[in-house]
Parts: sequence; C-alpha cells; structure tokens
Amino acid sequence: MDEIEPDQSGAPVFLLSDSLMQPPARAQAMTAHSELSAPGFVVIVLDDDLAVRNSLKFSLEIEGFTVRSYATGAELLGAGDPAPCGCLVVDQHMPGMSGLDLIDLLRSRHFSAPAILITSDPSPSVRERASKASVPIVEKPLLGNALLRQIRDVAGDGGS
Repeated sequence: MDEIEPDQSGAPVFLLSDSLMQPPARAQAMTAHSELSAPGFVVIVLDDDLAVRNSLKFSLEIEGFTVRSYATGAELLGAGDPAPCGCLVVDQHMPGMSGLDLIDLLRSRHFSAPAILITSDPSPSVRERASKASVPIVEKPLLGNALLRQIRDVAGDGGS
C-alpha cells in the first residue's frame, strides 16, 4: 500500500494495490457460472408466500435466469400472455386454484412450457396427478439444489 497526502480530517489515506481491487475469486466464479445458464431463459415463479417468491427470484437471478413472479394463478392469468417462458415453478397450495389446476388450465390454452411443482409433503393423489401430467415435484423446504437442477434440466443445461 502506498500512503498519499492526508484527507481533510488529517487521517492518512492509503492506496490499495491493483491486486486487492480485483473481485474475489468466488464472485468471478459466480459470474462464469451465470454465463453457463441459458441466457434469456425466463422462469415464472408462482407462490403466494412473498418470502418464498422473493427468495426464489433472487437465487434464480444470481444463477443467470430471468425471473417473473406472481402470487396466484389469477395474477398470472390477469397479466396477459405468459410467453415467452422457459419454465414454470408453481406452488401447489395457492389461494383460488391449486398449482396443478393452473398447469392444467395453461396447457388447455396451448401453453407448452414445462412446469415444476413445489409443495410440502405431497399427498399420493398429488404425486399421481403430477406424474400423469409429467410435472416433477420438488418438495419444500427447498434445500440444496434440487429445484435448480430441475430448472436446468428443462432449460437443456444438463445441470452444469
């Protein structure tokens, strides 16, 4: 470090070397990893819990995805055409209509983006219905990278 003239308070001012000004290696690794995610790949997140919605939005954006979030199916439907969308992440338990009911409704309207259902302790009937609709389930609490792996699988990123 080089010392230069003191500032107006009289405190000495030090200059950091260029190597100390570089972003930490972890930040560089995160940037490189984000570039591996499908650029412009839009994930729509539906969950009535604001904390869950904001957390998912934040973590998926860090991974390089574009995220649009909604509290309910009605809010999504009221927003107009959900396309372009690469993937839906839908909570099963929402006011108004369930996640699987929303997915069924969107598919009846020829909306073909893959969907992932998030829920706590899914019943056998929910598991069966999701399986028949080819909708994978990721159980809450969302620990680890299970949801991210599912999204990457549908994004064609192979979980890199």
